[in-house]
Amino acid sequence: MTTAQSDVIYSILDNNLSRIAGVHGAVLLSNDGIRLSAYLLERDQAERVAAAASGVASSMKAISREIAGGAVIRQLVEMDDRYLCIVGCGSGSTLIVVASRKARLGELGGETVRASQALGEWLDTPERSQAPTA
Repeated sequence: MTTAQSDVIYSILDNNLSRIAGVHGAVLLSNDGIRLSAYLLERDQAERVAAAASGVASSMKAISREIAGGAVIRQLVEMDDRYLCIVGCGSGSTLIVVASRKARLGELGGETVRASQALGEWLDTPERSQAPTA
């Protein structure tokens, strides 16, 4: 991923996630668990979260297929001190948002979905090919 692409992803994440009170960070990952971008998380931590959350996202997709549930829209994991919101982005990636328990669930879920939609649209946009030179 180029620096320009990383900057666009960071900008989309910042525009959406900075509105959430208590957000601790986010990771955009490929469906095979590779960290594509991180927001407010150290690189090593973001890579570990991406790898682990990839398994959770894959499990939910498998369960949904088994019960004919359709596309998984959002997953929320509640912990003693944190929330983890997992949302698919476009056709090949997943967004993981980490927030404190002080975050409002409606706001966390809504802004995470909006960020994933914006990222999905941007990620699914094909690159422009160069015009042939004469």
